[in-house]
Order: sequence, then structure tokens, then C-alpha cells
Amino acid sequence: MQENSEEGRRPSSALRASSHRERGEAEDIAIIGGGIIGICAAALLAEAGRSVTVFDRTGVCEETSSGNAAAFAFSDVLPLAHKGMIRQLPKWLVDPLGPLAIPPAYLPKLLPWLIRFWRAGAAKHYEMSLATQAGMMKLAEAEWMGLLDRSGTRPMLREDGSLEFYESEAEFRASLSGWAERQRFGIGFRHVEGEEMAALQPGLSPRFVKGTFVPGWKTVADPKLLGKAVWAYAEKLGARFEHARVGRVEAGANGPTIVLADGTRRTASRLVIAAGAWSHLLAKNLGDRIPLETERGYNTTLPASAFDVKRQLIFSGHGFVITPLQTGLRVGGAVELGGIERPPNFARSKAMLEKAKRFLPGLDPSDGREWMGYRPSLPDSLPVIGEARAPNVYYAFGHGHLGLTQSAATGRLIRDLVLGQTPPLDLTPFRPGRF
Repeated sequence: MQENSEEGRRPSSALRASSHRERGEAEDIAIIGGGIIGICAAALLAEAGRSVTVFDRTGVCEETSSGNAAAFAFSDVLPLAHKGMIRQLPKWLVDPLGPLAIPPAYLPKLLPWLIRFWRAGAAKHYEMSLATQAGMMKLAEAEWMGLLDRSGTRPMLREDGSLEFYESEAEFRASLSGWAERQRFGIGFRHVEGEEMAALQPGLSPRFVKGTFVPGWKTVADPKLLGKAVWAYAEKLGARFEHARVGRVEAGANGPTIVLADGTRRTASRLVIAAGAWSHLLAKNLGDRIPLETERGYNTTLPASAFDVKRQLIFSGHGFVITPLQTGLRVGGAVELGGIERPPNFARSKAMLEKAKRFLPGLDPSDGREWMGYRPSLPDSLPVIGEARAPNVYYAFGHGHLGLTQSAATGRLIRDLVLGQTPPLDLTPFRPGRF
């Protein structure tokens, strides 16, 4: 009976969306942003029988969600502000093509964000930040595994683990405190060297003296294809997509209003803003000032034949990873704090590719496709998930480099907020007004 009931609800949801369009009535739930966060929120709301419309200027998972490193980084519980980045900052900034770069002309605009980032890394915030991130990751893994099964996308999951490398004993010892913290939360790993490390990844340069293997680390066949497959599932449940550029949002007596770039106005009973690196501009329309910056990430995707990579390889000292995908071999990462208006600096992706050639002798670097994406980042390494100042508006953005990882959990939290249900996590650390 339950199965028949569920099947019977799906077409009615699509019919409701269609009739709303024809009569010009308000949307039930509007989501701004067709990236993986917005798509997961749409899927979970559609599962609950709600009529959902997603607005995006390009398409489903066509921008930042299309080119990430494809990792479900559930074991990455250490907040960015506590990973020693401030200590490393002077050394990294000397190298404009290193793991972290800030264009000098952008530094004055970035300075307030950097000060907040520095404050967030204070020891007094450590335990709360770690526990919050660990709780979010536990929820993310549970929600993703469930969504993969319900959407029929489980075959796109790869459970090969990850391998992180160290070039010296000193670098390895410096990593041990972080691994001890992961162990507190039940994250499994083992340190490897010599023949065991070579067996996990043949053909590795001898410059790496040790590694850490995380067997529970997961990746996906291709993040763009996964996002589109989850959307296809949401669409079957009645969710619909509208290709449109959003100019601004407004709060009104009849509910939140989306003003499209062509002047068209759309009112919704509920509005979710999940527009990634552009979300803070829409939040500002509603009186919420959120200090979002952009981790501009670069990669090059090579043909799958470029090298036989067995699992995701992590070169943390250099700030990039190599991931074997269904669609190729992706070499990417690093962080450039440079906003959303500056043109890409593809010298950064070329620098990572040069290092990859040294780290994997025999790697064929030809025929690669370069890419740059905007990771929306907040100074305390936690996303904004919660209610806006304006009524019936919800924020879901600011996940930094963990958007794919935490998207299903965010979708669950947004669904619970919209439906008036109690979320499985305390949302206080994620509240929009915390800044």
C-alpha cells in the first residue's frame, strides 16, 4: 500500500507545478541555485511531496558542482581555520602558484575576511568547531548513502579509499595530531610506507617517504553526472527546472519574491537560496550581511589513460589531489582567494600538472581540459544553514570545498526547516546571524 501511495503522489506533484505556471500562481518552494546543494534540497523536498522549482542561470550542476575533486570527504572533520593555514600563510603567499594565493590587488578587500578567519582559528573555538564538523559529516554520510539508494545512483559510488603522502619524516610527524583527532570520531586509517604504499599506488615517485591510507574515503564516478542523475530522480518526483538568471530577491507581504533579470517576478511560499558564491549578494537584498569569500579552485582533467591511478591521491603539502573518474583523470585543488570577478589564472592548474608529472613519473599530461570554479567559503569553515531575516526564506550556502560532501545533509536540514520538523543537528553553529 505504501508503494502505491508513493507512486500515486508523484504525477500529482508534477501536475500541481504545471497548473501553477498556467495560472500564474505563486510557486510552492523556489530554490535559487542548480548546483549540488540546491539539487539535493530539491530532491528531499520533492520526496516529501512538495512542489519545487529550481532556478539557475546555466543548468543543473554546470558550474562549480561540475568540476570538483569528486570526493565524499566524510573524514575531513578538521575545520580549515584549525589546519595550520595561518601559520603556513606567509610561506605559501611567497609562491604565487602554491597551495594558497591571494592576488595583491585583492588583499585590501579580503583583509576583513582574513581577520575573521584568524579569529575563528583561536583555541577556544576548536572543540566546538571540530564537534560541529564531525556531526555534520556523520549526517552527510548517512544522508548520501540513503539518497544514492533511493535515486538509483549507488553504482556511481566508489569506495577505494584515499592515500595521502608525505615527503619527509617531519611532514609526517606534523600530521599525526590531526589523525589523532580523526581517531576520536571513529575514523579509520593506517600509516603506510615502502612496499605497502607502492602496492596501494604503483609508479609513485620515491620522494614520498610515508603515506596514510583511509579505507572509508569515498569518491564518485563524476560529480557532474551524479548531480544530473540526482536531479533526474527529483524531476520524476515532480521537481522542475527553470533556466533563468536571478537579478534580486525581495521580501513581501505575499511571500518572498524572485526578480529575474528580464524583470519577471515570481512569488513563492518558501524560498531557498543555494546560489553558491553569489548567495551573499542575494542575502544582502534581504538585509543579511554574510562574509562570504571565494576559494577559487583549479583543475585539469586528463584522459583516463594518462596514468593508472588506483584511488584518490592527496598531496596535502602541495594543496592538490588526483582523482580517477569515469570521465578522465582529474588533477586539481589549491586555493586562490580572489573573489568572483577576476579572470582565471590557469597558470595555477598548469603548476599542479607539472607537479603531478614529477610525483607520478610516466604521467601523460597531454589533451587535458582546464577548469576553474568558485567555492563559497565562510571564515569559520562552516556553511550558513538556517532562516534568513526575511520570513519564509532559508539559506544553504558557504560549504567551501565540502559542497559535494555535505550537500545531502544540507538538503535534509533544509527540508526539516521548511516542513517545520526538528532537524537532526543543532543548527546554532550554522545560523546566518552568527557573524
